[in-house]
Amino acid sequence: MTGIHIEHRPSEARLQELGVTDWPIWEKGVSSFPWTYDSSETCYLLQGKVIVTPDGGGEPVTIRAGDLVVFPAGMSCNWDIRRPVRKHYQFDSPL
Repeated sequence: MTGIHIEHRPSEARLQELGVTDWPIWEKGVSSFPWTYDSSETCYLLQGKVIVTPDGGGEPVTIRAGDLVVFPAGMSCNWDIRRPVRKHYQFDSPL
């Protein structure tokens, strides 16, 4: 299983190529919760700040507005939302 992949500030052309603006939007306030990815997820943070810590001693990863992120299928982690999140997301997207 590979880790979390982050593309900081992808170009507008890259976002258009992926069709990000057509993806659903998910929002959540400041909170902390465990999560397991049944399938891979690609998301683009419109706003917020999250620290994602993979289970099993993985290094925490900070994700901010403007980041394009891929979470691998099968990964379990803890989401610690520091600033309210608003993101576009898509499951099983090929990146």
